[in-house]
Amino acid sequence: MIYTIIDVETTGQTNRITEISIFKYDGNQVIDEFTSLINPQTLIPIYITTLTGIDNAMVANAPTFEEVAQDILNITEDTVFVAHNVNFDYNVIRDEFKLLDLDFNRKKLCTVRLSRKLFPGFPSYSLGKLCKSLDINLTDRHRARGDAKATVVLFDMLLKKDETGNVFSSFLNKSSREATLPSHLPTAVFNAIPNTAGIYYFKNKVGEIIYIGKAKDLKKRVLSHFYSKTQKSLDMCRETRDIDFELAGSELLALLMEDAAIKHHYPKFNKQAKRNPKSYGIFSYQDRNGIMHLAFNPAKSCPNPIKVFYNIRECRLFLEAFCSKYELCPKYCHLQEGVAQCCHYNIKTCKGVCTNNEQPSNYNKRVQDALEIITKVEEHKVIKRKGRTSDEEAFVLIKNGVYLGYGFIDNTEQINSPADLDNFIIPQKDNLDVQQILRTHV
Repeated sequence: MIYTIIDVETTGQTNRITEISIFKYDGNQVIDEFTSLINPQTLIPIYITTLTGIDNAMVANAPTFEEVAQDILNITEDTVFVAHNVNFDYNVIRDEFKLLDLDFNRKKLCTVRLSRKLFPGFPSYSLGKLCKSLDINLTDRHRARGDAKATVVLFDMLLKKDETGNVFSSFLNKSSREATLPSHLPTAVFNAIPNTAGIYYFKNKVGEIIYIGKAKDLKKRVLSHFYSKTQKSLDMCRETRDIDFELAGSELLALLMEDAAIKHHYPKFNKQAKRNPKSYGIFSYQDRNGIMHLAFNPAKSCPNPIKVFYNIRECRLFLEAFCSKYELCPKYCHLQEGVAQCCHYNIKTCKGVCTNNEQPSNYNKRVQDALEIITKVEEHKVIKRKGRTSDEEAFVLIKNGVYLGYGFIDNTEQINSPADLDNFIIPQKDNLDVQQILRTHV
């Protein structure tokens, strides 16, 4: 079997190649080499120049990728593509070929994953630290030829370590996921993920959560990240060292758990779901003249809101409809401020409490009756779903339109009223994202 051991340097975020080095290796010795600077046709950021030493002047007269593409195809033809963290180098090269409307498909081997298997127990499997642990001479670090040459020596050691060839054969097996999994993710971690509904956590080398997702099938969804070629997925998988998960039992519970977890941890790769919009609560009070008011404030200032909204416009529209339907006063519903008596352009149903033409007691009775109707309609709503196992059920609890949380109950428990759920509920915060989830799935 012939291998091509490859390393590329890139422009960083845009991942255009600035240098490539390829050693063709027959299992005993290097039989060919291709090394070249590449003009990326875009500016090289300063931080990349600081890391690699490659600047814009160095590549100004270098060939473009299109000019060396055939050389790369020729030297890698009928070989196994080998690299340290192979998915990065392979995808960068494949993307360059895509820009030329050319396909690039090779079998892959990752020296990080092979090293974890054949040289277990090292504190780090980065190329620099691994070479130091194995006494491999590494010069010109972060230059393509220096890194590729050291990887040749490492690969030779791995070949000799795998005396029976079983490890290499298993990694090259078409059904094996070794070439798909992130380089630093142990296979056992991925194998432990079940094919059930839940949420999952991608963690970096210090255990920090960098991404949270949900799925009806955890293993299938996690695997899809490893096959994805988007820049976000590539960057995320390159940082992933561990994956944790929580079972949910159903998609609805997984969505609610995911939203809460994202807003608690704020992972770097979850951008869209981090928002926690301001909410507004409608409440009632009685003034010194004994007249009941309806008003709204930020929800955090309303300990027991009658109803919660996530923007002022919705809040006002509800109050307008409420005021009109139950013949209340726009002034005392705080739809008009600083007026002696109501004169709302749209609501003409006030019976005169603001002009002393209606007794406050009659007005208050109408307000109380209206509030009672609303609270009865929306008092408690319990949504049942499958539990995490066949021995339990899950539930979502909503009171007066406000999401209170979810929980899991053993099938042997006796539940006679919503109040009995208090011992099992996992309290959660209501927000706009949660309300959208509930509207969509209930």
